[in-house]
Amino acid sequence: MVQLSDIALARYRLSRYLQPTPLEEAPGLGPSIYLKLENANRTHSFKVRGALNAMLALSDAERAVGIVAASSGNHAQGIAYAAKLLDVEARIYMSKHTAQRKIANVKRLGAQAVIFGDTPDEAELEGRRVERDERQTYISPYNDANVIAGAGTIGLELLDELPNIERVIVATSGGGLISGVALALKSLRPKIEVIGVCAASAPGMFNAMYNTHLPEDYNTLADALSGGIEHGSITLDIVRQLVDSVVLVSEEAIRDAMRWMMTEHGWIAEGGGVVGVAALQSGVVQSNDKPTAVIVSGGNVDTSKLCKVLGC
Repeated sequence: MVQLSDIALARYRLSRYLQPTPLEEAPGLGPSIYLKLENANRTHSFKVRGALNAMLALSDAERAVGIVAASSGNHAQGIAYAAKLLDVEARIYMSKHTAQRKIANVKRLGAQAVIFGDTPDEAELEGRRVERDERQTYISPYNDANVIAGAGTIGLELLDELPNIERVIVATSGGGLISGVALALKSLRPKIEVIGVCAASAPGMFNAMYNTHLPEDYNTLADALSGGIEHGSITLDIVRQLVDSVVLVSEEAIRDAMRWMMTEHGWIAEGGGVVGVAALQSGVVQSNDKPTAVIVSGGNVDTSKLCKVLGC
């Protein structure tokens, strides 16, 4: 399992490149609720933390053979950003459902964007095949200790910025973000409640947590959360041990949360990034007096989806 020391090391590595993200009070969601705005991070997503930490942790030999990854888009941008910083070649596999903004950003940063397969799962399998057959270095968006440690730096920032925190609500897909945050927080404050939120369209971690078999729907505003969880992923055990509960939110709730973020807070946030907000607004997670942080995990959304949300 990833240790607190790994997260502390990740924080040290990343401090040269990334600044802490804003923490903004959100009284419209209830008393003592704050938004941790990862959409204000480099590449507009928390994913840059794990991707860059993993890249920095590699040996020169591991970097020299080239990096391969698979992603629904935000990890892809994080890998591309890290590869540009470190002058490393990177090839990233993304499915046809990937947001055009994310593909364009990967190319702008100088990495090779390869559109492969109908689903993120197919893209992930192809990335693993390239790792095996072409002997390149694969960096998973979630099933990687250094990626998890990078995401865990958010937990350390929350303790710095909100020392009385009692609850955190985290967008959840493959589990890299919630694993890192839960490890950081519960290593230091075991009683902090950690709640994962999946889109109903992407119930992979909910299924793993509760042994259900809800189907995936790739036609969703929360495309960043789409895709299954790799067999044997280290995130599964971490989530089962440290996460208190995982809930689901509907497409309607995600749409309302995206609109609310824009109209009430002036932030553009993608569907997968606002599922924690959606959980509170829809009552899936109850507002209470506990000092609570909601991680807004990303802000990369195509104009077409923004128009769908706003009705323009």
